[in-house]
Amino acid sequence: MSEYFIPAGDGEAEFTEKRSSFLGHVRMVETEDEAKSFVAEMKKKYYDARHNCWCYIIKDGAVRYSDDGEPQGTAGIPMLEVLKREGVTNVVCVVTRYFGGVLLGTGGLLRAYTKSAKDALDAAGISVVRRWIKAELPCTYSLLERLKLECTAANGVVSDVEYSTDVCLKLLLPEDGVEDFSRRVADVTAGTSKLAIIGEVYKPVRIK
Repeated sequence: MSEYFIPAGDGEAEFTEKRSSFLGHVRMVETEDEAKSFVAEMKKKYYDARHNCWCYIIKDGAVRYSDDGEPQGTAGIPMLEVLKREGVTNVVCVVTRYFGGVLLGTGGLLRAYTKSAKDALDAAGISVVRRWIKAELPCTYSLLERLKLECTAANGVVSDVEYSTDVCLKLLLPEDGVEDFSRRVADVTAGTSKLAIIGEVYKPVRIK
């Protein structure tokens, strides 16, 4: 199965621009109904706001957005573009605006809604969903940090570290990177450490 990216969790961010308050919220969803439910939840929570603009992308499904009363193209589309640029799917974003009495203009609105969506997504983080190879790598304490860096360079994740006389790294590695990483381990450790494959798992893992 091919990999894809989703929010790692719920994200929330707030900032003020010329007395208008922008509250961004991001959530991971799996269906369009879940996305619609979250939009309704935010509209109910912030019922007194001037605008509750939203967008969502469902994997292999719907892509929708709304300016919710803002000038056409100044809110929903720039929010959606943030999600597309980051490559995330199964995601819904709602940006609430409390109007501060000062008009921002088209450019100002575009920048504000883009920033709010990006800040909320940054707060949520991003996970990659893929098949991972589970591996263990024993090493000396002196090589620990170097091998952590090598794992990251191979797009892998250090899921745990066991400390004893020596160290044992618990790793999750992408399927297509195992052989190259194993060769790097042999080079870096001069053959003193050997990667052991212990299984595989298909799941989301936070990468940023």
